[in-house]
Amino acid sequence: MAEHNDFGKLAEDLAADFLASKNYKILVRNFRYQKAEIDIVAEIENTIVVTEVKARSYNTVIEPQEAVTKKKIKSIVMCADFFMKENNIDKEVRFDIITVLPDSSGVLQINHIEDAFQSFDAN
Repeated sequence: MAEHNDFGKLAEDLAADFLASKNYKILVRNFRYQKAEIDIVAEIENTIVVTEVKARSYNTVIEPQEAVTKKKIKSIVMCADFFMKENNIDKEVRFDIITVLPDSSGVLQINHIEDAFQSFDAN
C-alpha cells in the first residue's frame, strides 16, 4: 500500500477514535455508493453525522478542508442520501469535516469542524 494510503488510513482511524471518545456511535466506515465514498457515518443525539476526513502529512498552503470542493460535496451528499434510504433511517443529517495535520513538532492534531457544509452547498 502506498505511503499516502497508509497515512490516510491512520487519519481515518484517529478521526473515528476521536468521535468515539466524544460519545459518537460509529455506524459504518468507508461506505461506498457508485464512485462516491463516505469516510465515517456516526450518530450522536439522534443525528446522523456524515464525516469527511482530510489529512496532510505535511504543512501546506491550503487547509485540508479547502479540498472539499462542490463536486466532492455533491458526491458525499448523494452517497449519504443512498445510505439513509438503504438503511431506512429517517433522522436529521449533519455533514462534518475532520482534519488531521502535524503541528510544528510533527505531532498530529485533530480539528473537528461540525456542520461544515449543507446538502444545498452541492448545488
